Amino acid sequence: MIRSSSAAPLNYGEALGAESPKDFIHKNGIVLKELKESRVCFKLLKHINYGEDKARIKLLEECEELIKIIATRIKNAKLKMNSK
Repeated sequence: MIRSSSAAPLNYGEALGAESPKDFIHKNGIVLKELKESRVCFKLLKHINYGEDKARIKLLEECEELIKIIATRIKNAKLKMNSK
């Protein structure tokens, strides 16, 4: 859980410094994979009833929002790259 949830922002920082649109898409793809892994961890925590429900639900919601944001960034970058 710590590895996947801390890897996403670190990889996002890498994506912001991407050397090309293709590199930006690739690095954000890694961010997306780490966020999806974190989502699975949150669901597992729910399944075993670990932690405070309210906090766990909030964290899962935040993770879902971040997944949507990064997926949209990737989609838009691909569209922009393909329109050139």
